[in-house]
Amino acid sequence: MAVVYILAHFDDEYCALPLIKQRVRQGLDQRFLYVADYHDAELTRTRFAETRALLAHVGVEPAHALHVGVGTGALDGSVYRHLDTAFAALSAAVAEIGPIERFACTAWEGGHMDHDMCAMMTSRLAGAHGGAPVDQISLYNGPGLAGPLFHGGSPLPENGPVTKVPLTAAEWSTWMAEVRFFPSQTKTWLGLWPAMFWNYARRGFGYQGLDPSRIGERPHAGSLFYERMFKVPYADVRAAAEAFGQQRDQVRA
Repeated sequence: MAVVYILAHFDDEYCALPLIKQRVRQGLDQRFLYVADYHDAELTRTRFAETRALLAHVGVEPAHALHVGVGTGALDGSVYRHLDTAFAALSAAVAEIGPIERFACTAWEGGHMDHDMCAMMTSRLAGAHGGAPVDQISLYNGPGLAGPLFHGGSPLPENGPVTKVPLTAAEWSTWMAEVRFFPSQTKTWLGLWPAMFWNYARRGFGYQGLDPSRIGERPHAGSLFYERMFKVPYADVRAAAEAFGQQRDQVRA
């Protein structure tokens, strides 16, 4: 039985490392599927290699990380525009894995539209696999903030109770240092890393279950971070998700 992570971008797994390490210790079979593609083939190879190196470092077989988004047209920032091809690629990859124990994904939190679409597609996949449970991992979101400000690693109350993963001081230090595996993304992590660990220092690290009904709700009241930063209206993402859902329901019928 496998635990399957549906992630948008290479390096998203960094925000789930305590959970991944816990499951390595438990001897679970963990698989990682990455949805977004990139215009630059060399950057794609570099970032994928960084992700596989980190996973190998923590005890996950590198071959268990697959870039299912390559060639789907679901480029970084536009997954919501290519849900059919992205979901088809995910479904095919999951079918190859075999029996699924549970899923994990980036949280439904309004931080990045690709992250939210991974949550939506994971909920669909879980339903197709007997209602397998789904864990969601918070990366960043922006309720109550304006402009480029955001909360890093801060689970939304709307997503339900948080299951904490306890860490020793040494484990915290190790996790903080493992950001070194992403040299190509230094600029991104210079902003996200301090915000994440500021919140972790106060609240600890944890994850939440993903209730399928949440996918039908706005992630939180007020403007979403991706609306402010990426100028993508929630209405456009919602319309794409609903069109995809209706199409999938018609196929199943």
